[in-house]
Amino acid sequence: MIENNPSRDVFDAIADPTRRQLIHLLSQTEEKPLHELKAQFSMGRTAVSKHLTILKEAGLVLDRKVGRETRFRLNAEPLREVQDWVAFYSKYWTTNMLRPSQLFEEEEE
Repeated sequence: MIENNPSRDVFDAIADPTRRQLIHLLSQTEEKPLHELKAQFSMGRTAVSKHLTILKEAGLVLDRKVGRETRFRLNAEPLREVQDWVAFYSKYWTTNMLRPSQLFEEEEE
């Protein structure tokens, strides 16, 4: 995998439930070391690290070295793309969900 590739698709990164859980865990604190994040999952350190790498490539996670330890923190800014997408379709769904009821009412008349 290519490290620090901010062009990785944010939607792809958040598609996995483990990565969404990592985002949630990181949203609750300033930063967490890998061993604390790993403790929340029933998978090995390497698997958690791979998930963090995908999040990092999407720009959702930042890391820094403190001695021999790597600490991770959330960068929620790329989630704005998801928020914008959902907001657009939220308007679409609201508008189009009214149409079937309007059509039904017109048919009754």
